[in-house]
Amino acid sequence: MTPGAAPTRGKLLLITDAWRPQVNGVVTAFEQIKRELEKRGFGFVTIHPALFKNIPLPLYPEIRLALFPRRSIAHTFDREQPDYIHIATEGPLGLAARAVCVRRGLRFTTSYHTHFQLYIHARFRIFLPLVYGLLSWFHKAATRTLVATPSLKAALQTHDFEHLALWPLGVDEAFFVRNPSPAAPDLPKPVFLFFSRLAPEKSPEEFLVLDLPGTKLVIGDGPDRAALEAKYGHAALFVGYKKDQELVDWLSRADVLVFPSRTETLGLVILESLACGVPVAAHDAMGPKDIITHGLDGYIGEDLKEAALACLKLDPARCREKACHYPWEASADAFISHLEPCRADARAQASNNFGGSPQTVK
Repeated sequence: MTPGAAPTRGKLLLITDAWRPQVNGVVTAFEQIKRELEKRGFGFVTIHPALFKNIPLPLYPEIRLALFPRRSIAHTFDREQPDYIHIATEGPLGLAARAVCVRRGLRFTTSYHTHFQLYIHARFRIFLPLVYGLLSWFHKAATRTLVATPSLKAALQTHDFEHLALWPLGVDEAFFVRNPSPAAPDLPKPVFLFFSRLAPEKSPEEFLVLDLPGTKLVIGDGPDRAALEAKYGHAALFVGYKKDQELVDWLSRADVLVFPSRTETLGLVILESLACGVPVAAHDAMGPKDIITHGLDGYIGEDLKEAALACLKLDPARCREKACHYPWEASADAFISHLEPCRADARAQASNNFGGSPQTVK
């Protein structure tokens, strides 16, 4: 949409506890959706932690928690009078926005991106039923809860989630293209890649202990990086977070993505790697099994060493072909289709319920 132009298809208010400078799938997804919706004539306003006083999340300092955001969020609703409201996360901002919507009788959509209960379980081995119950309560107030895959939808239905709708995510296939002459340094072949956050729920150590030939390359950062690099730095190359062309260049050095996580709802890094012609070795778990065709663009199994070595024989062109089935344009179309049923009620309720003196979020 042209800067300064009035939205022609309505205004979306996105509330998310995950936003830049965080590096994760939620941020990537909504940055892409924002771009696609603005192309289609939508206005897009984002409420995120940097607009508030905030503190770091214990164990994950890159994640910021907004402090006492409810009143400011209510004022933002007053000022913006959105046609659509989407709550992306279940953190402090999501909870505050949910409370405002429920109090005012506003319809809204949510999305389910992260298995927080499995993250907690990975660290503490407790609280699974309690966290499932809280997440179910949070999303039940939404008109629709968007989920990325049929297997995620089926799994959540067994835990009392309602109003679930499919919203496939995507990859920028024009950007993630293998570079035949990458700027990243050449590495002894074959190059096996771990590409994710370095935290227990992503199981990086399962990759690092594998007896594989060539080079182990680690793209990513996180709370466990220092300990893992101290323990395995002699056997793997840790390069931290990468972005833009530098990320593509490092991906272009890889021969196989080894994806040990069992806690994904999808795994955008799988699509980004496939787009660069990198096959994927992963467990038979939600996320990988929804994307990978066993023996064609990756291998699924419990023995990741065996799967990784088998991937070396796969055709990079078939990997890219799979990724190109997931364009962000199609993802945006699905997202919009789930917003449309909320439009009339959101605007009608806004006219009746938005009030008070508008203020800018501080």
